[in-house]
Amino acid sequence: QVQLVESGGGLVQAGGSLRLSCEVSGSIGSIGSINGMGWYRQAPGKQRELVAHISSGGGTDYADSVRDRFTISRDNAKNTVYLQMNSLKPEDTAVYVCNANIRRVMQILSTDYWGRGTQVTVSS
Repeated sequence: QVQLVESGGGLVQAGGSLRLSCEVSGSIGSIGSINGMGWYRQAPGKQRELVAHISSGGGTDYADSVRDRFTISRDNAKNTVYLQMNSLKPEDTAVYVCNANIRRVMQILSTDYWGRGTQVTVSS
């Protein structure tokens, strides 16, 4: 069983910073490779949106609304992806969900795995 476990959410004032972490855990020995990893968010009454993505090679992509404020990174040795969020705004309030595309050993195709999400609330 492979799980994604997020941490680092919370309540912060506008202009503040938070750092989210997401670790791939569980049956690590069953993992052949971890491909792209990303962070999504879903605010009440809105659709889930991609916030940031990082490829296995380190290439990054961001939503326009967070570019220049958020930074995604990964530590392959720790099977962990991070999201550094600076200059937070009230409109960043949402549940942030981690995603990882993982190929299990002895499998050809990869599968998307999702965390349970962590709440980020930015007060004005």
